[in-house]
Amino acid sequence: MSSTELRHTALDALHRSLGATMTDFAGWDMPLRYGSERDEHVAVRTRAGLFDLSHMGEITVTGAEAAALLNHALVGNIGSVGVGRARYTMICRADGGILDDLIVYRLAEAEYMVVANASNAQVVLDALTERSAGFDAEVRDDRDAYALIAVQGPESPGILKSLTDADLDGLKYYAGLPGTVAGVPALIARTGYTGEDGFELFVKPEHAVQLWQALTEAGEGVGLVPCGLSCRDTLRLEAGMPLYGHELTTSLTPFDAGLGRVVKFEKEGDFVGREALEQAAERAASEPPRVLVGLIAEGRRVPRAGYAVVAGGAVIGEVTSGAPSPTLGKPIAMAYVDAAHAAPGTEGVGVDIRGSHEPYEVVALPFYKRQK
Repeated sequence: MSSTELRHTALDALHRSLGATMTDFAGWDMPLRYGSERDEHVAVRTRAGLFDLSHMGEITVTGAEAAALLNHALVGNIGSVGVGRARYTMICRADGGILDDLIVYRLAEAEYMVVANASNAQVVLDALTERSAGFDAEVRDDRDAYALIAVQGPESPGILKSLTDADLDGLKYYAGLPGTVAGVPALIARTGYTGEDGFELFVKPEHAVQLWQALTEAGEGVGLVPCGLSCRDTLRLEAGMPLYGHELTTSLTPFDAGLGRVVKFEKEGDFVGREALEQAAERAASEPPRVLVGLIAEGRRVPRAGYAVVAGGAVIGEVTSGAPSPTLGKPIAMAYVDAAHAAPGTEGVGVDIRGSHEPYEVVALPFYKRQK
């Protein structure tokens, strides 16, 4: 396989049969949209959407010292995660810079599944492998062992219940349990990235088409639609969720990103980046760095990543993500801005859109929170 050849998920032919617009995403040929990305977005907010997320990177860590390895390699306290539960965490460099944000599932007493972003899966795999030296634990690349299908939106519990006898009501947010869905063995997780309730189904690639079709049929009566990566981005943006390469980078520590809570200094033993992160925590407490805020446009022009945020003629920050918000009906953005301009309601803040300073309202994140 040449380095330029795109990877295809097990659902590739199905996406094409549905008329998907495909795009290169982190080396994978992925569906960007099937029809209108706005319609797909609204479906997830009001009914349900079906996503192929098979590009995500699954890495299995097993062995007597699997927890100790992950506590050393990651910033979170993974040893305290109960079997059947999951945790949001990060892997950092020795200088504290974020290599990736991750979800770690504890599948058994000595078995964990680390799910990395597609663009960083190899980096995370290499770092975990390197950091496993001296630990009685094995790091295994399981990216080809799984397809990943997500069903998201208010109708998703009903759709999934019609296909499984697994205890979905007892499945908490950030948990996972093994079960059978439409006759397919699956790890059923509840760790969505849309701001809605929903489920992720990790299955063998050869079962992906059967499961997708069963979910499509089960959701027909309640308005389930297939959804691409484009609406996934606007959904996570409305929900104020960070995206690696935008809100999170190697030049930022978790404290710079306002996510210092994921760093657990109290856990036993040393971990990669501890010293640098202790210094970052002190800096953040004494002189806050730029703060991640929400911006809502007063006009119609859409801000994009990299655009300057301005106030009083000076640059005070930078947009990290921006898009039209179907839910709010206005363009929105996430941006890092100087602490002096970060309070919700701060006046006189704008975004430099091709030389024109467009007015924006500073708001607290998230832009959207579902009604429980």
